[in-house]
Amino acid sequence: MVVPPRTTERACMLLVSLFEYPRLYYTKVKLGSPPKEFNVQIDTGSENLWVTCNSCSDCPRSTWLPIQLHSYDSASSSTARLIPCSMCTSAFQAKCSPQTNQCSYTIQYADGSGTFGHYVSDTLHFDRIQGQSYIDSSASIIFGCSTYQFGGFTSTLSALDGIIGFSQGPLSVISQLSSRGLTPKVFSHCLKGDDNGGGILVLGEILEPSVVYSPLVPPRHHYYLNLHSIAVNGKILPIDPAAFTSHEGGTIIDSGTTLAYLVEEAYVPFVRAITSAVSPSLAPFISDGNQCYHVNTSLAEVFPTVNLNFAGASMVLKPEEYLTRTVSCSSTPSVDISVWCIGFQKAKGQVTILGDLVLKDKIIVYDLARQRIGWANYDCSSPVNVSIPANNARQRSESRSSSGDMLLSVLTTGFVVMYILLA
Repeated sequence: MVVPPRTTERACMLLVSLFEYPRLYYTKVKLGSPPKEFNVQIDTGSENLWVTCNSCSDCPRSTWLPIQLHSYDSASSSTARLIPCSMCTSAFQAKCSPQTNQCSYTIQYADGSGTFGHYVSDTLHFDRIQGQSYIDSSASIIFGCSTYQFGGFTSTLSALDGIIGFSQGPLSVISQLSSRGLTPKVFSHCLKGDDNGGGILVLGEILEPSVVYSPLVPPRHHYYLNLHSIAVNGKILPIDPAAFTSHEGGTIIDSGTTLAYLVEEAYVPFVRAITSAVSPSLAPFISDGNQCYHVNTSLAEVFPTVNLNFAGASMVLKPEEYLTRTVSCSSTPSVDISVWCIGFQKAKGQVTILGDLVLKDKIIVYDLARQRIGWANYDCSSPVNVSIPANNARQRSESRSSSGDMLLSVLTTGFVVMYILLA
């Protein structure tokens, strides 16, 4: 391994923080009558679907993303209904606004960003596949109309129209639709990890023989798993298992988180083990508090595999699934140097969070009916087989996510597919 000259190291180090940017996955939903399209972030770590209200004066009106921002106007939809105070139940986690007779809400996310507004009921439009054709379908759902946003939501860098939450809470889209038998009580996604992003989100179960499952930790709305240990190059790290299963903590699967976060008791030995495995081949350095490395060869040649050992199943991580590339530069015209940093961050609390860094390039199945999470490494631009309950029988369908088209064979009835975009 050739270590770049000191001048090149300094030049690369100066560029690390400059080129980092948040990555998020989003999809399109259609709401109202007539239907209007909204771009919303996919978040399995939260419950609510909400979109920006037209009455929000301080919400972003433009974005650096290649999309147009839209706002929701209940007065323009013939099927819109405001949720009155009489319907404010504990399940809504809402407060009543006597002045307007509306159910209001406040949502704050772990990064400090948040929104408040009021709940409305309106029509969600989606495609069902039946026989050889698509059928336009719709269902009334309750979602949030955001009248104020704060924190990261005010930035135009990656502004979207809202968030679609997929937790197990009663107001999540999957809970509302499955409770009425409109979709199965399972959903799946496959997030493409390349620079173009994309993928597929299915309200149904993606079938893949290599999928392994781990039971969910009840009774929580979020997707908690029992992480028992972490291995680097097949060697179990000296981490007390209690660090992953404390009463106030645990390990969460969360598509709304870009990177991944390890509790301090696990983070320190993890970083130390990776650095030990790559030395003396690579020269490590610290940038913005992150452990980074100059790399001029393929990651697989120098970086170890990592195993996250859960109850009943193990998740194998390739280097690209625990490292992030921040910048490339050259020490000479013939030597290309990339800077890779450990993408796992030190958690501020007692919760380990596995975000898109870990979840990408995998089929992830959220089986709410059986209370389990499944995963398998997969090329998310390849076709996927989907199984859903139809007429009390399990049937199969094939779908492709590499473009805007969907190819189907052995068609089934009644599942919903949403294409995932990348910001």
